[in-house]
Amino acid sequence: MSAPTGPLAGVRVVDLSENVLGPMATQTLGDMGADVIKVETPRGDPMRQLGLSRHAGMASHFLAFNRNKRSLVLDLKHAPAHAALLRLCRTADVFVHNMRPAAAERLGVDYAAISTANPRIVHASASGYRKDGPYRDRPAYDDVIQGESGLAGLNRRANGAPRYVPMAMADKLCGLALASAVGMALYRREKTGQGEEIHVPMLETMLAFNLADHLWHATLAEPEKGMGYPRMFAAHRRPYATRDGHLCIIANTDDQWRRLFAAIGRPELIEDPRFVNLAERTRNIDALLTLLSEKVAERTTAEWRERLVQADIPHGPAAELEAIAADPYLRDTGFFQRYEHPSEGPLMTTAVPVTLTHAPGGLHRPQPRLGEHTEELLRELGYDDEGIAEIGGRGAR
Repeated sequence: MSAPTGPLAGVRVVDLSENVLGPMATQTLGDMGADVIKVETPRGDPMRQLGLSRHAGMASHFLAFNRNKRSLVLDLKHAPAHAALLRLCRTADVFVHNMRPAAAERLGVDYAAISTANPRIVHASASGYRKDGPYRDRPAYDDVIQGESGLAGLNRRANGAPRYVPMAMADKLCGLALASAVGMALYRREKTGQGEEIHVPMLETMLAFNLADHLWHATLAEPEKGMGYPRMFAAHRRPYATRDGHLCIIANTDDQWRRLFAAIGRPELIEDPRFVNLAERTRNIDALLTLLSEKVAERTTAEWRERLVQADIPHGPAAELEAIAADPYLRDTGFFQRYEHPSEGPLMTTAVPVTLTHAPGGLHRPQPRLGEHTEELLRELGYDDEGIAEIGGRGAR
């Protein structure tokens, strides 16, 4: 592991989040150099129990979302522990949680409470719905938001039945939105000296994300005429079956379609009135993709890849997860990083995908055991043995 070198080196983040959304956000901040202090209950983040593990409390799902953090156990219902949290917040730049607003208020970690301790702090939270709306305290998880935002329903129009995207899509995307907002708020604080309160509502965030390409008639204030980008629901908009596998192919511009038509042996199709420009291709998308699907089935994946590389057409395999882990391109770019965890042994993680030339992020601290840094952090805050014992009597490790 190496010392933090990213653009957020020197920024301290107090992280009360758990599960996926919040930890995704704070891991992103940690990857970029922030000192992320994960404040956990004595039972720990529930994700410590989800997935494969070599030791209790260090399951694979926890490992995937909690690198570059230190773990501090505090029972915040215990007054000395809550006081320690406020002392910690006075040293921090950012505070993150993903509780419902009423729960945060009851626990004394809402913006009013935390900003009283530190007026310059950036207080960032996420929950299912807008905190100033009637659903503010409804429970919500990824599956619910995928449904309410229309994401699961998109599959009904494409494949006949609603279905969740097979990943925690809403949680992860909203986590990235939260991390992005924190960066913007920190920039504003540098200019104004003022702290900020951030709230990311999952439903509205996912609606904005989903509808960006599906407003369609609603963009012109005529939703009753229909919503949804037709190309996305075409029956053959899927990886194309080759003679021995599947291949993903996409052309957008007129020039790309001209070259693709030539590559499939039908150069004259660029003059076909149905396919002559983007508007006509969109209107006739089913016929276009049906034709392409039939042609792709005539050759092997390797034959098509050679032709498509020569034609400079965007394409790639419909890769299985295990194949991705062995992909030579990703090996050459160092995307998968293997390292030795102090307690868990050999592990693998993904590299930080965003590169900054002058302040690169990276892996500088392994995933923490529950409460691993409690004593270390409390001593940093000035607690002596007696103070640590008083707090530790309620679960600090």
